[in-house]
Amino acid sequence: MLARIAIWTAVFAGKPSVDGVSLSDMITYSLIAGTVLGAWEPGYLINEVGKAVKTGDVAIHLLKPFHYPLYLFAVQLGNLGFSLIALVLPVIAVIGMIYGIQPPASVAHAMLFLAFWLLSFSVFFLLAAAIGLLSFWIMDASSLEWFLQGIMSFLSGSIVPLWFFPSALAAIARFLPFAWISYYPAAVYLGKLDLFDAGLMLVVGMGWALVLAGAVGLLWSRARHRIVVQGG
Repeated sequence: MLARIAIWTAVFAGKPSVDGVSLSDMITYSLIAGTVLGAWEPGYLINEVGKAVKTGDVAIHLLKPFHYPLYLFAVQLGNLGFSLIALVLPVIAVIGMIYGIQPPASVAHAMLFLAFWLLSFSVFFLLAAAIGLLSFWIMDASSLEWFLQGIMSFLSGSIVPLWFFPSALAAIARFLPFAWISYYPAAVYLGKLDLFDAGLMLVVGMGWALVLAGAVGLLWSRARHRIVVQGG
């Protein structure tokens, strides 16, 4: 976080704002996108699924009375809760004392931010779960994990907000599911979207979550038929 803030401080070079965005906006944006919305690492889920496929342990889950993707979701919720307490809150406290943090643009924006934050984790999880389930076909999803991390760092706006993107690229990125992971929640918090547009984007994001949930369900349905247990 200190490195990100130092970079944006150098970029602004003493200017009060760039394209209507202040340095204070960017410090708060970086904090939200880099910690609150980035508290959970998808690599653990992808590697866990890949390991279970390689060892055959995933077959054991078929004997248990639960849906495997929902089990993964519950486990990752626990990991997220731990990260929020042990990592996010201390970072927010330190950055707040050093640089200060902007409050939400309004009470309504704060409430919408909470909804976007839950949607952010859901979309993030579903993308990671889909990549993880591909281990049933490729047996090693480590390269896909690297690809997912790279493309999300770029297209989610977690490092550079989409409002600084070239207009043509931004027009595309705003409607890809990655934008709901970092860009839209942080933009709503700062009031860069009015309430109508924020509500509309929330609905669109929920549509993406449903599409991704359907993809995960389909992948798991197909993956169950590919499970091979050693010895039979």
